[in-house]
Order: sequence, then C-alpha cells, then structure tokens
Amino acid sequence: MSILLNGELKLDWKPTASEEGEFIRQDSQFRHWVTADGAVGPSGEGGFKAEAGRYHLYVSHACPWAHRTMIFRKLKRLEDIIGVSVVSPDMGPEGWRFGGFAGATQDHIHGFEYMYRVYQQAQADYSGIVTVPVLYDTQQKTIVNNESSEIIRMFNSAFDALTGDTSDYYPAALRGEIDAINAFVYPRINNGVYRAGFATTQAAYEEGFTELFAALDEIEQRLSTQRYLVGATLTEADWRLFTTLLRFDPVYVGHFKCNLRRIADYPQLSNYLRDLYQFPGIAATVDMVHIKRHYYWSHPTINPTRIVPQGPAIDYTQPHDRGRFIVRN
Repeated sequence: MSILLNGELKLDWKPTASEEGEFIRQDSQFRHWVTADGAVGPSGEGGFKAEAGRYHLYVSHACPWAHRTMIFRKLKRLEDIIGVSVVSPDMGPEGWRFGGFAGATQDHIHGFEYMYRVYQQAQADYSGIVTVPVLYDTQQKTIVNNESSEIIRMFNSAFDALTGDTSDYYPAALRGEIDAINAFVYPRINNGVYRAGFATTQAAYEEGFTELFAALDEIEQRLSTQRYLVGATLTEADWRLFTTLLRFDPVYVGHFKCNLRRIADYPQLSNYLRDLYQFPGIAATVDMVHIKRHYYWSHPTINPTRIVPQGPAIDYTQPHDRGRFIVRN
C-alpha cells in the first residue's frame, strides 16, 4: 500500500494500528456527489451532474469495497455510461499499479503507471493512503469520491434518467432498516475480517475474531426467517455483505486467521451467498484469481512466501434454497 504526505509518495506504508495492536481504517477524504442535476449531494460541493461518458471508475477486482461499485455499475446498467480502469492484484511498495497482470488494464484516462498519480493529479498536496475505488470526473479533472458506500448510492439513482433503469436498492421506506443493518455489519464483518487479519497483538486479534463470528452467527439467525437482510427486499445492504462473504472461505479463513467456521458451515449464509452470486450479471463481476492473488501476494508481513493457495474448490453455481421465501421487487 502507498501513502502520500503533502503530495509526496512514501513507500511501503503498513496498515495503521493502535498501541493495543488494533487495525485502524482511515476515512476516505474525497466526498463529493454526482447528482442528477449537479446539485450538492449529502456532502462536498455541487457541480457534478450525471452525464454519460463524463465519469470514470478506478477499481481493483480484488478489493471488496471496489467490488461493490462494480456490482452497482452492472446492476444499474452503467457500463456504457461510466468507464473503468482496473489495477493489478499485485500491490507492491508503490501501491496499486496498472497493467502487468491478466485482467488488469492501463489507466485509460491519464496513462499513469500507478494509482497514486491519479491522487496527485487531483490534489497536488494530498495526504492520505491511496485507495480504490475512485470515481473520477474527466471534465473537472478531479476525484469526485473515493468512498464506496457513497459511490454505490450515486450509482443507485443519479443516472436513472440516462439509463432508464429505476431499480432502487436504497428505497426511502426501508432506509432506516438498511442503515441500521449496515451499521451492524460494517464494523463487525466487513471491517471485522481486517481487524482480525491486520491485528498486531493477540488480544486485538481475538477481539476482532470474537466480534466477527458473533455477528456472523446473528446474521445466520436473521436469514433463517427471511430471504434478505431487510426482509423480502433485495437492497444495498445485501451487496455490501456479499463482497465480504464471497472472499471469506477462499481468503479470510486462512490468510486472516478467521477460522472458527467457514461460510460453508453456515446453512443460511452459504445458501444466501449462492443466491446473490447467481443474481443476473453478478458472476461477471467476480474475479477469484485477482482476489486470491492480491491478498496472498500483497501482504508479505502476513504471508512472506507469497505462495497463493490452489484451493478451496467452491462452486457458487450450485442450487440454493432461498427461493422458499417471499420476494418483493
């Protein structure tokens, strides 16, 4: 991973930990919003109107946060509206790099070799880690937003007039429930696997580990009586959880030592995972080669040999039992 301090690259940045060894995730800094008419969104400045061909998405197929945005780009039929550049799964001292690996691309906008150059171009004195996803405005030549939870909400509604797709994964009537379940899942599961995996003390690891599996147990129980996290309606909350569940057995069980149980050992969660994977278009957003390669190759403090496991063999296309529940569109 790389970090910029006042616009200067500092090589081989390590995840930040507290004195107690607990992993600390840094907040995203670019928080503007694309809106249908260019008005100011929930944060940031205005002037970012939804237009075809104006915005570009920078992602890693390995990153669960970036994967969310690729899912919404697919679900909301934005592939002809918003272009994409994909970094290599191999992240060295300079951070995310373009090209050099099957499935990775060049930087289609600038031709930069590294992702940190996009940050420098957008803000010459930027200080912070260089992350994906990034939503970039080719008109104003700046980063609009690098917070995945906000990018997927933009994709959910801002471009509807251009695509004609009015499917809504954050419906007004369910927003309170969606926000509540997101607030439960994010620190305990989405970020919980990182709290365990990047912990630098036994106590910090055990705290993250315990909260992670307690939360998975609770979600397992929740899904025993309903198809999705918010009842009978498929929402953004499901897609936010999906990208973590997908990576759990292939990566987090071994690499991050999250090995009390596999998702395969949870009847409801494993069926739920297959249900979401088999939703139209979703399988095309999954690149398990990039996922496994990135984690096992790019974290030498955890896996110094950089050997990438060949298994496990998981078939997400196997039948699931989630059709027994009522579904609302």
